[in-house]
Amino acid sequence: MAVLCKPAIAIPEHVITNEETLELARRLHHDHPQLDLALSLIENTGVQKRHLIQPIDEVLKHPGLDARSAVYERESKARVPKVVQRALDQAQLEPPEIDLIIYVSCTGFMMPSLTAWLINTMGFKSQTRQLPIAQLGCAAGGAAVNRAHDFCTAYPDANVLIVACEFCSLCYQPGDIGVGSLLSNGLFGDGIAAAVVRGNGGTGMHLERNGSYLIPHTEDWISYAVRSTGFHFQLDKRVPKTMEPLSPALRALAEEHQWNVGKLDFYIVHAGGPRILDDLSRCLDIPPEAFRFSRATLTEYGNIASAVVLDALGRMFDEQSALEGHQGLIAGFGPGITAEIALGTWATDREGSAA
Repeated sequence: MAVLCKPAIAIPEHVITNEETLELARRLHHDHPQLDLALSLIENTGVQKRHLIQPIDEVLKHPGLDARSAVYERESKARVPKVVQRALDQAQLEPPEIDLIIYVSCTGFMMPSLTAWLINTMGFKSQTRQLPIAQLGCAAGGAAVNRAHDFCTAYPDANVLIVACEFCSLCYQPGDIGVGSLLSNGLFGDGIAAAVVRGNGGTGMHLERNGSYLIPHTEDWISYAVRSTGFHFQLDKRVPKTMEPLSPALRALAEEHQWNVGKLDFYIVHAGGPRILDDLSRCLDIPPEAFRFSRATLTEYGNIASAVVLDALGRMFDEQSALEGHQGLIAGFGPGITAEIALGTWATDREGSAA
């Protein structure tokens, strides 16, 4: 029985408020012809503050892709192990008990993946399988949960560690002044999350079914232009409307499981922005309060990409509102346009694993 246990989250120490973001936009782009539109969009994100791995003065510089890659490697190695250890502790497992590490990140690149360094550094066995996922963007959090579920289905006694490391601030491009780029500069934040899927035991979401859905011919709606200066984020103005075609896929997967997607007990979804959550609520006839965990992540941290769904899940653990047998859904949305969807039932380990 694959159970997704309580995630561990780490948010960097440098903070920028939405007011400070708006003031920066006014100062840096005072002569932009669509500045008022960009400011309005940033104000309406619902983000109050974001956390960054560097002070904002450093974020605004662009020392080159090689320098940014060095920052990514340095900061991930400095920050990820503590998060991993907390996730292991909360699942009551030791590193040698992990059979697969899934590492997701769309904001930096290393080869070999950080998985190899973690195995060598933290006491994981040399036989630990590695699955880095680099190109699913914000959907990768949901994809990691689903691939962990698949692995535990194939190997019922296995345990899987999921790590999401997103330093979105390293993708800031001072020369990108399109409205979509300016909006992303006020929306994305940095964060790290980790969680364990246990093959046996554990308190959390017992994963029962998963699925994926890609909206045809939308691959250029969310994308990176990969240039000598690094990753240039590209966001189409049609993205906020994607819940219309995605919500039937969520409904269909639930129906395959003989569930009603509008009548579940909990929902953990990627918070790309308030419009996403509002439209999903309307399309699935779900009360807005059902998405309170995702809204809280967006408000307090901004869009932390693949780590959003794990942070939102962690908030539900902290609220202690999920009860034995409660039915729920996890959904991550990202480039493709892709949805990664998981269904499961809340399970409590009577032997007392962390909750």
